[in-house]
Amino acid sequence: MSGCEGPAGPAGPAGANGTDGTNGVDGTDGTDGVDGNVSCLQCHSAETPQVILEQFNQSVHAAGQIAVDYAGGRASCAQCHSSEGFIEFARTGDVEENISSPSAWECKTCHSIHETFEQTDYALRLADPIAFIYDTTGMEYDLGNSNLCTNCHQNRRGEPAYTNPGDSFNITSTHYGPHHGPQGNVLTGLGMAEIDGSFSYPAAESAAHYDIDNGNCTGCHMATYGNGAGGHTWNPALDGCNTAECHNGSVTDFDVNNVQTETAALLEELRDLLVAAGVVELGTEELYELNPETGEIELVVHLEGYHPVVGMHGMTEARAFFNWIGLAEDRSHGVHNPAYTKALLENSIAAMEALAL
Repeated sequence: MSGCEGPAGPAGPAGANGTDGTNGVDGTDGTDGVDGNVSCLQCHSAETPQVILEQFNQSVHAAGQIAVDYAGGRASCAQCHSSEGFIEFARTGDVEENISSPSAWECKTCHSIHETFEQTDYALRLADPIAFIYDTTGMEYDLGNSNLCTNCHQNRRGEPAYTNPGDSFNITSTHYGPHHGPQGNVLTGLGMAEIDGSFSYPAAESAAHYDIDNGNCTGCHMATYGNGAGGHTWNPALDGCNTAECHNGSVTDFDVNNVQTETAALLEELRDLLVAAGVVELGTEELYELNPETGEIELVVHLEGYHPVVGMHGMTEARAFFNWIGLAEDRSHGVHNPAYTKALLENSIAAMEALAL
C-alpha cells in the first residue's frame, strides 16, 4: 500500500555555489567570464576615442605625406613609411613585397586592436628592447614604451668610417645621411661619427633624457595633452618637462640653459665650413612660372635647402657631414642629448677647421 504525499513546504535558503568545473564535466558552473562591454569600454567610452582622434589629427603621423608619398609602398621602406608596412614588419619581422596601396598611420598601426577582445587588446605591437641597426656595442637598449618609436626613429645608415673605413668616402646621393629620423641614436648617444677631439663623448644611456617616466620619447612627447602638445599629437609638451622628477615647474620653453640656441649656432657654423669645403651646397630648382603682375612667363629659381655634393670626399669631411645632417634632422636642437650633441658638433668643427689651415 503506497503512502500519500502532502503539499510542499516553503523553499529553504539558497545553497552555497558549487565549485568550478572543468568544461562542465562534473555538472557545476564554470567561472564567470568578463562582461562583454568591459574590454570594449577601454577604448569605446563616451569620449575617449574622439579625444584621442582629435589629438592624432594634429600630428604629422596622421598627415600621410611622409608615409604615402614615395616610400610607403616600397618594401625596403614600408616598415616605417606606411601603416600596412609597419604592421607586417611587427608581425613577421620583414616586409616581403612592395605594397600597392599604402596608407598613413592610424590607431591599429601601433596598437593591436580587436584581436583578443580582452583588456590587453590595445597593447603596443612592438615592445621588446631595441638592438640598433648601427651600433658597435651589440647591446639591446630598453626604452620602455619608446621601444616602439625607436624601431623607426633610428639611423638607417652607419657613419662613413664604420661602413667604409679608409681615407676617402664616396657620397653617391644628395639624400645621403643617417636617414631623416636618427632620434633614437642621438638620445642613446651612439651610432654617430665620433671624431676625435677635445670634447669627450658621454657613455651610452648617460643622457639626462634617456630614462624619463620609463618612456623616454613618450615621457616628453606624450605627456598630458594641453595647448596642442602631448598626448597623441606627439608634439613635445612643456608639462612633461615641468614634473617634480624633471625641471619641477622651472621651464618656460625648450631652450633650457640655451642648449637649443647654442646647438643652432654650431650647426650653422659646421654647415658653412662644409659649404666652403665643397661638401655641401644650396640646392636650387629652375621653373618657368607666370608672373601675375606682368602676365609674362618667367624663369624662377627656387631654393631647395642644403644637400651634400655627390662625389668623392675626404673621410673627415664625410664624417663631419654625417654629423651635421644627422643632428639637423634630429630636430631637437640638442635637447635629446645635449652633451653628446655638443661633442659631435664641436669636434667636427675643429676637424674641419684643421683641414682648412
